[in-house]
Amino acid sequence: MTRIDAKFAELRAAGKKAFVSYVMAGDPNYESSLELVKGLPAAGVDIIELGLPFTDPMADGPTIQLAGQRALDGGMTLEKTLQLAAEFRKEDDTTPIVLMGYYNPIYNRGVETFLTDAKAAGIDGLIVVDLPPEEDDELCIPAQKAGLNFIRLATPTTDDKRLPTVLQNTSGFVYYVSVTGITGAAEAQAGDVGPEVARIKSSTDLPVIVGFGINTPEKAQNIASISDGAVVGSAIVSKMAESQSVTDTLAFVKSLADGAHQG
Repeated sequence: MTRIDAKFAELRAAGKKAFVSYVMAGDPNYESSLELVKGLPAAGVDIIELGLPFTDPMADGPTIQLAGQRALDGGMTLEKTLQLAAEFRKEDDTTPIVLMGYYNPIYNRGVETFLTDAKAAGIDGLIVVDLPPEEDDELCIPAQKAGLNFIRLATPTTDDKRLPTVLQNTSGFVYYVSVTGITGAAEAQAGDVGPEVARIKSSTDLPVIVGFGINTPEKAQNIASISDGAVVGSAIVSKMAESQSVTDTLAFVKSLADGAHQG
């Protein structure tokens, strides 16, 4: 059982929904992002999505693109991202960390080396948005053999014919993208999302977590009420960019987490 599996078992036993937060590693700098990540569990975050900075983040909107660019400009690398996770693990051995990004940095490092290093750093799962199921032999299956969950995205365009392929080697949870398009570009609507979550859950026993377009405690609560939990990314990244304050950002995160936990 991975930390992700254990966390969902714990939440189910408590009758709670999950709150998942995305932050970009190295934004605005290594020290501040490490401080932010360390503070997330106390702010109510159940699972941390740690963004891996990349030069061509095609699924991400301007907010996360700019965060990645700031991180890269500050010298952030895959090596330093894993170092940040390892530093977090010195104080917290239970909160799951999902590394979210694109395949190129992993490919450049070498899959076997990357998986060994990620496991050693305390990474629990991967979301690699530009690797479709047809490429599962590339990273997904080796990752699962190494003890890491491989989390797949389902979207409003994932029809009943495609869904079994998407779910085939998915583990940990299913990440349902609530809107078509890039991160931060539109708002999630519970009325639209609910039937889609139910459709996915009829085909899998995995938790279904909903992200994209959630930016207030009320929306987090509404989305969590019709799913197994909510993910917030762009709104948290934007708050950090605007306030330049880890304390203020964590207070915002707590308000989102409180909303999701009431779902």
